[in-house]
Amino acid sequence: MQLTGIHHLTAITADAPANNRFYTETLGMRRVKKTVNQDDTSAYHLFFADGAGRPGSDLTFFDWPVAPERRGTHSISRTGLRVAENSLEYWANRLRDADLTVGEIAALDGRASLDFEDPEGQRFRLIADQPGTAHPWDRSPVPAAYQIRGLGPITISVPDLTATDLILTKVMNMGKLREYASPDGVGQVHVYRMGDGGPSAELHVAVQPDLPVARQGAGAVHHVAFRVPDVPTLHRWAQRLNDFHVPSSGEVERYYFRSLYFREPGGNLFEIATDTPGFAVDEPFETMGESLSLPPFLETRRDHIEAGLKPLD
Repeated sequence: MQLTGIHHLTAITADAPANNRFYTETLGMRRVKKTVNQDDTSAYHLFFADGAGRPGSDLTFFDWPVAPERRGTHSISRTGLRVAENSLEYWANRLRDADLTVGEIAALDGRASLDFEDPEGQRFRLIADQPGTAHPWDRSPVPAAYQIRGLGPITISVPDLTATDLILTKVMNMGKLREYASPDGVGQVHVYRMGDGGPSAELHVAVQPDLPVARQGAGAVHHVAFRVPDVPTLHRWAQRLNDFHVPSSGEVERYYFRSLYFREPGGNLFEIATDTPGFAVDEPFETMGESLSLPPFLETRRDHIEAGLKPLD
């Protein structure tokens, strides 16, 4: 039983309109779903992805009025974004023109990469991806050849590897591949593979016992989700967690996918989510993400929910 890669990553913004502008205009991603946090309907839940809205390509954000993140360990510390091999110079210039914090193009773990931060300080790494099928958005301000293709790898920080390694290898069936020195000079990074591997199916674990404990806030990552194809497979993962006595949320119906949540021993929140049914389940593919979508169990509260949300555009 194998996870097949990264499904999505959910972070926190304290400024939804600015967040929406940055991810659609500067990063050129498609907003594929405009909805609300199903557990806190006063907050937007925004989804940005490739042109097809595929699992594995979507960054999502909860809009909460919170202070900036305090960085440290016990955190999901850097988000990888895959781009074409010849596009890092384009991105370095584009991101610097937007007055962002941008590093230098460098080889890391055998791949060309470029680190940067979004306007709220979320840490990203653009990764030169291996050749493959891309699904560009035809209305993006970024040329199709340079658009972000999807997520991965994702880096988490833990103070000790032992218990996290057991969960990843024995419970989640990941394979440990290699390790490399953290580019910030703090600790070693251990690379774990899901399914067929590659950057879209890797989790990197930085062991950093000397860092303070992180505090989530604006610019922080809330959780990372891993892919399974369908609901029957999710049932098997729920049973597997139960068999290993790993506490979890149990299965949760998110309408656009079904999922379950649990924390690994380093304190990071993990989700396992289905590829189906996808974002076009409740609106036409051509216009998905343009208007407020609500799952059926929230539709009767639409007027109240809409009244509490600030305009995005």
